[in-house]
Amino acid sequence: MDSSPATVSPDADIETVIRTLREHELPGIPVVSDGGRCVGIITEADLVLPDEDGDLHIPHYVNIFGGTIFLEPLQRFEERLRKAFASKAEDLMTADPDTVAPDTTVEEAARLLHETGHNRMPVVEHGRLVGVVTRVDILGAFVS
Repeated sequence: MDSSPATVSPDADIETVIRTLREHELPGIPVVSDGGRCVGIITEADLVLPDEDGDLHIPHYVNIFGGTIFLEPLQRFEERLRKAFASKAEDLMTADPDTVAPDTTVEEAARLLHETGHNRMPVVEHGRLVGVVTRVDILGAFVS
């Protein structure tokens, strides 16, 4: 676990987020409030839309009897729209990220990383960020 990870504040602009990711060569970074609470995480997936989702189209819909029925969830469109026009970390971040506790076993952390598909996960104690654990950390623990 990295016990002093790089972080950004919710009001950090996107340029600061990207600069911090580049300076520390990170694929993701926790978003931490002034009180030290982990309020979100920003990953490369939040910054770059893959080719298949690269377009920002209005969800397909049909008009029936004067009403509109959307054939795709509006929530997904709204989330992508919010991130596409983000100007601050809080607009871009994934709020309430998956986390582990400091006393989580290596095996449990490995299982959580595998199940969620994440490469890194904030370590929080009473809501406050105390570190970040990565897949490489897990592999290192298994080798030791």
